[in-house]
Amino acid sequence: MLPGFHSHVSRVVSLGRVEAISTLVLFFIAMPLKYGFDQPSAVTCVGWIHGLLFISLAVVTFLAWIGKHLSFKQSCLVAIGALLPFGPFVVERWLAEKR
Repeated sequence: MLPGFHSHVSRVVSLGRVEAISTLVLFFIAMPLKYGFDQPSAVTCVGWIHGLLFISLAVVTFLAWIGKHLSFKQSCLVAIGALLPFGPFVVERWLAEKR
């Protein structure tokens, strides 16, 4: 098994990190390439990856909630955090304090 993927909550946290990084790459690399340098394929490629990671985070969070590894409140915070560029990093810290 991959490092950091030994528990359901660790899967949520790890995937949240990757999803947050993909958001930052989309906002600060791909979008400037598209609008500043007329490279729309950058957003297409990174956007697909980000979308898949976002959906994967939603599924993993749902499974952790259904399996009672996260509370409803924690699951909602993960979902809300995923909508903000640095949100998963904040949620990760909050979940670490709650463990």
